[in-house]
Amino acid sequence: MKDVSEYKAMLLKRLSELDTRLHGIEAELDAPHSKDWEELAVEREGEEVLETLGQAGQEEIRGIQAALQRIRDGEYGYCVKCGDAIAEERLAVLPAAPLCTACASGA
Repeated sequence: MKDVSEYKAMLLKRLSELDTRLHGIEAELDAPHSKDWEELAVEREGEEVLETLGQAGQEEIRGIQAALQRIRDGEYGYCVKCGDAIAEERLAVLPAAPLCTACASGA
């Protein structure tokens, strides 16, 4: 397995990206609204999309924070369900992955 510090760096970088994106979403949601009804309807639809993106970002942040905690606890890279090692290929794509492929697929 790669050095855990490499995964930690990847996780921290993604956490920073998400933080920036969520601040942008918050700023967009806090922006003043149009008084024109048609424009207001379009703005509301956009806000719904932004809120969904914000929720997804917050979920990803929680997953990253959990992965960082597993690094601190010395448990990173092992499935939280079965305890088997998580494949390096999986961690390269999803560094916050808490489950091995078998447990994630429900096998």
